Amino acid sequence: MFRALTSGLRRFIKSLLYPLYEKRLAQSLDFSQTPHHVGVILDGNRRWAKANPDQESPDGVGINSSARGHKAGAEKIVEFLGWCQEAQVHVATLWLLSTENLNRSAEELQPLLEIIGTTVKTLAEKQRWRIKPVGALDLLPTWLQALLTDAENDTKEVNGIEVNVAIGYGGRREIVDAVKSYLNFASDKGLDIKSASEHLSVDEIANFLYTAGQPDPELVIRTSGEQRLSGFLLWQSAHSEFYFCEAYWPDFRRVDFLRALRSYSMRHRRFGA
Repeated sequence: MFRALTSGLRRFIKSLLYPLYEKRLAQSLDFSQTPHHVGVILDGNRRWAKANPDQESPDGVGINSSARGHKAGAEKIVEFLGWCQEAQVHVATLWLLSTENLNRSAEELQPLLEIIGTTVKTLAEKQRWRIKPVGALDLLPTWLQALLTDAENDTKEVNGIEVNVAIGYGGRREIVDAVKSYLNFASDKGLDIKSASEHLSVDEIANFLYTAGQPDPELVIRTSGEQRLSGFLLWQSAHSEFYFCEAYWPDFRRVDFLRALRSYSMRHRRFGA
């Protein structure tokens, strides 16, 4: 009984103090100096579902199902993009599905693809952000490819953050695709393989990445406590700062984002010098 009361009191005190702490943290940041491009590995949806088995799902999916975790993670995205707007971020890359994820069982993959499709459609309908699908989109079902194309077309004129939705994305696959695209471009220009290789450069490869024309991410955030990139933006993150957060993605809070920005602001970026 005493333990329960103590725990409840702690939660109550935290509920009072955290808004003050969050406000103070936000006021300490110079948003004009925050990163232009933030990449996020949205990790921990399935583990969040397992860690929260007592929460009933409003749409009837199982208490411990991964689908419920993915749905909770999808709902967090709108909040996160709002925080990015406040912080004057220009580009956000959200890793929603890797190429490896496509090998999951049909029982898990189909609901996940449907949740992703609904999420992207919702983001587009809000007309607050420009949606740009990135990844090996040819590996996705045709219905999802069409939905992503529509979302991109419907938001082209929106004056807001450019949101890269990385779906069927893998960093190695992106580099391979970039090289293939460059070689096809060189061939169309009438260059033979020797001439094409002589003209190949870092800048040329960058011109054919999924994120061509965008700044590289200055900050990459990964949730769930894992401390690895897992192939996320391999080329673009050469000089990125990394921030690893213990919270599962559905539990990621504005204060966690502000802490990531504070950590970034305190680092001296030397770019290899």
